[in-house]
Amino acid sequence: MRHYSYYPGCSSHASAAEYDSSAKLVMQALDTKLEEISDWNCCGATVLSGENYLFSLLAGARNLALLDGDLVTGCNSCYVTLNRVKKAYSGSEEWQEKIDEGLREIGQSLNVKEQKVRHLLQVLYEDIGLLGLGARVSRPLEGLRLAPYYGCQYSRPQYSYSHPESPMELEEVLALCGAEVVEFDHKTKCCGSSLMTTKEEQALDLCGDILEEANLKGVDAIVTICPLCQLNLDAFQPRVNGLLNKQYSIPVLFFTQVLGMAFGYSPEEVQLSSSLTPVGDFLVRYKEGGLVR
Repeated sequence: MRHYSYYPGCSSHASAAEYDSSAKLVMQALDTKLEEISDWNCCGATVLSGENYLFSLLAGARNLALLDGDLVTGCNSCYVTLNRVKKAYSGSEEWQEKIDEGLREIGQSLNVKEQKVRHLLQVLYEDIGLLGLGARVSRPLEGLRLAPYYGCQYSRPQYSYSHPESPMELEEVLALCGAEVVEFDHKTKCCGSSLMTTKEEQALDLCGDILEEANLKGVDAIVTICPLCQLNLDAFQPRVNGLLNKQYSIPVLFFTQVLGMAFGYSPEEVQLSSSLTPVGDFLVRYKEGGLVR
């Protein structure tokens, strides 16, 4: 069995618990284990870096210091934040000295030269590969129209292995699941992120743009790889409707939930009911596509 050191991030233990559990199910089906690193802490994410940049680097650095090898995360913000720590540490003697000094205070040290921070989608796409994923599909999702949504952080060129403007990994993974994958122009557009807590109307407008394209293209669900994107598009969909006078009711699912269903796990096993937006119509289409396990 293959093993990966896994950093879940705060969301995966709270608002996105279904992402964490479905990711582990998928990896288990692939004879692969995500081993959560012990005693991890919040990576610092967006808000902390704006308040105290050094502290945000130290928060991320402590996680990297907990292990010598590569680290895998399913959270776009964690992916970018932890890679930012690596870049600051390796690219600036001043930041390296400050980070080293802070870590010494807690009896830790950092060696990120060979260490990689990878996104879960990258691991599945590169290490397992499309052939490996396709071989595990036992219940193709025929008849479902899905919109791939990466969010704005996954393909940032300074950190990502992917195409900065038009990543295609998610489309390819969803296609091998048997679903119809629509061309989605907003797939790397920002959902508003944590702006939802400070300038809600602007964030709702951004979410509205994404939901509008999905609505016009008649998708059964938006499929994302980011916990915060999922939260904004799902939990705040009623507020988008109120602000823009719309009636959107589009499920926003994690790609691991969809992949898990294609692997034969039931909707209950991938916690599809965790969606705040009703998934009834999605399940009807799913059941029409073939036999439910």
